[in-house]
Amino acid sequence: MFLKQAWYVAAMPDEVAEKPLGRTICGEKMVFYRGKGGQVAAVEDFCPHRGAPLSLGYVEDDKLVCGYHGLAMGCEGKALDMPGQRVKGFPSIKSYAVEERYGFIWVWPGDKEKADPALIHHLEWAVNPEWAYGGGLYHISCDYRLMIDNLMDLTHETYVHAGSIGQKEIDEAPVSTKVEGDHVITSRFMDGIQAPPFWQMALRMNDLAPDVTVDRWQICHFHPPSHVLIEVGVAHAGHGGYDAPDSVKASSIVVDFITPETETSHWYFWGMARHFKPQDTELTARIRDGQGKIFSEDREMLEQQQQNLLRWPDRQLLKLNIDAGGVQSRRIIDRLLAEQVG
Repeated sequence: MFLKQAWYVAAMPDEVAEKPLGRTICGEKMVFYRGKGGQVAAVEDFCPHRGAPLSLGYVEDDKLVCGYHGLAMGCEGKALDMPGQRVKGFPSIKSYAVEERYGFIWVWPGDKEKADPALIHHLEWAVNPEWAYGGGLYHISCDYRLMIDNLMDLTHETYVHAGSIGQKEIDEAPVSTKVEGDHVITSRFMDGIQAPPFWQMALRMNDLAPDVTVDRWQICHFHPPSHVLIEVGVAHAGHGGYDAPDSVKASSIVVDFITPETETSHWYFWGMARHFKPQDTELTARIRDGQGKIFSEDREMLEQQQQNLLRWPDRQLLKLNIDAGGVQSRRIIDRLLAEQVG
């Protein structure tokens, strides 16, 4: 089951250009396309004539035209016309609420009348010129909740990402987890350490000495249905760590929009919003390339983990204090699912 009365990132704007885009979200096959004035619309990826995927069609005169027999559909899921045929009496297919905001296309898989755009999580970094963003998209063959677990417990960085952002001090630093309504926050602070390779690069690119002692922080925020935003950074030691002035630190937000596809696969929209040198496009590209390699390491681990869980479905998994962020996030998801059914 999935939380369907919620907003999910469905695509990046350039994915929905001249051609329609087919994508399965929360178990529902959808097709996205740009209609009147370039506005994005989404309907079931199912032609009511013969059941062909509408995503194999094309857009013409603001209509989505089936590539099988030419049935033209409107953005509300209504059949409009077809060469030589009367089709306006066809039953409508499902249409979805869609919003294009913050550099993403969002969809509400549930009841369209319940879709309030005000419920989309505010992203200050996406509208503030003092921030820059670069990211990408991975299709990952595992339960979306495994990715939430992964992101709410960064202990794995020491092992999975040893050559980039991992270091032994992550294991040694105490972890704090708290819940504020439907918001889970897991924090880890490391003072007086050496920066790992990725953060040395970030310091250097921010015109700061990379080889001095630093204070490092990781603050993971889970918001339902499946968003994880992580405040990360390093500052030259002795200046206040997380609260240090911008002149002595490199800070960013790791952006993770995790959109379920099926019970064992999801779309992972990843990126990093940084609060230094926002106009430096070369830096944006370098960070995006580095981060993409880091997340590809997660993908390999998570997909193999999913296969093990499918192979041994009855095995009980151990839970430690470092798992608290993921455990609390799942509890919120389970509660909201129960409310959805009720």
